[in-house]
Amino acid sequence: MSIVFVNPNSTEAMTATIVSAARAAAPELLITGRTSLGGPPSIQGAADGDAATPPLLEIVAELDGAGAEGVAISCFDDTGLDEAARRARCPVIGIGQAAFHLAALRSWRFSVVTTLPISLPVIEGNIARYGLAGHCAKVRASGVPVLALEDDPDAALTRIVEEAQRAEAEDGVDCVILGCAGMSALTRRARTALSCPVIDPVEAAARSFRLFA
Repeated sequence: MSIVFVNPNSTEAMTATIVSAARAAAPELLITGRTSLGGPPSIQGAADGDAATPPLLEIVAELDGAGAEGVAISCFDDTGLDEAARRARCPVIGIGQAAFHLAALRSWRFSVVTTLPISLPVIEGNIARYGLAGHCAKVRASGVPVLALEDDPDAALTRIVEEAQRAEAEDGVDCVILGCAGMSALTRRARTALSCPVIDPVEAAARSFRLFA
């Protein structure tokens, strides 16, 4: 099964991180990546998501027309997901959508650790639209900008793990969801720092396509 992980932002290094994590999670799938070079360098908040959506939809239409068997929208905000899924003939999954539903399928109460506070309303709104607000304890901002995940991963890891540990200690959760595709490079180290499960949204999306194989 051929799956394309489309990064709605224009940072190609992040696309490479995403593809690496997806391939490791579902090695039986043929996974490739595509960077939306017409998108903003990162997506932080609704305005960036709005700017990223038109070029993203063009890419999804192109891939669908070329015979892609599945597309993963590789921004935790699930940028343009509803419109892309309506237009495409192939399955289109958002990485945030996949992570939330994975937790819900396990009947896990979760908190999300994402990047900046500006991202919170979009993520909270998505969780509510999916009907999963009852599973979510809290959406937390780590204060780490998206591009810092590429530029200074060690410092980013420290702040993300500290926020995840606070979520585990304070929120009464069964798991913590990492709220950015770029955090996939830090997942293994985050898991060693927490006692509860840590859900990587890229992994969750890759494994979700097994349902369609």
